[in-house]
Amino acid sequence: MRTAVAELADEDFTRPSGCAGWLVRDLVCHLVIDAQDVLITLVTPAATAPTRDAVTYWEVSRTPPTGDDPLDALTVRLAAAYEEPRLLKFHLDDVGSAAGRAAELADPDLWVGTRGQVITVRDYLSAYVMEWTLHHLDLVAHLPGVAGPPAEGLARSRETLEEIAGTAFPASFSDTDALLVGTGRRAATGAERAELGELAARVPFVLG
Repeated sequence: MRTAVAELADEDFTRPSGCAGWLVRDLVCHLVIDAQDVLITLVTPAATAPTRDAVTYWEVSRTPPTGDDPLDALTVRLAAAYEEPRLLKFHLDDVGSAAGRAAELADPDLWVGTRGQVITVRDYLSAYVMEWTLHHLDLVAHLPGVAGPPAEGLARSRETLEEIAGTAFPASFSDTDALLVGTGRRAATGAERAELGELAARVPFVLG
């Protein structure tokens, strides 16, 4: 994802992303904040047993975001403050690569605290595979020439979404389509709804 952002043209930053109300520059700013959160969490050890895992980490709702949330609006203002795309690129590469190194060095069995909960490093980073895979899909939503997420991340994220749903998506759905439809990033077609069966009434699973 850092590579994809690094290769974006300046004009790409003013195009819409797959996140409601956010341009690509706003999404990239959010990714910087995500990377900072990873760094903070990995150095926040907890003394009590885990209360969440990679699946229960997520707060699930049926209502897709509108972009009107105050924190979403703050992200837009922060992104605008960068003024030049190269500054956003630099900050994401700088903080994102540091988060990656910290993840490789961290003890996967360590208990850490985040969002008022306790989780192992292994499960926390697994949850972030989902987070960043979905946001990589958001990044390329209106940029067809930009490479999307790797197949391994898509497959693992689909597995997580199916664990959240408590059932599998139809085998005819690609991993990308399962994630886009399953999380409400696009509406299912009539044919897809027929294939989803009873699951059609339960999507989307909006993760927060």
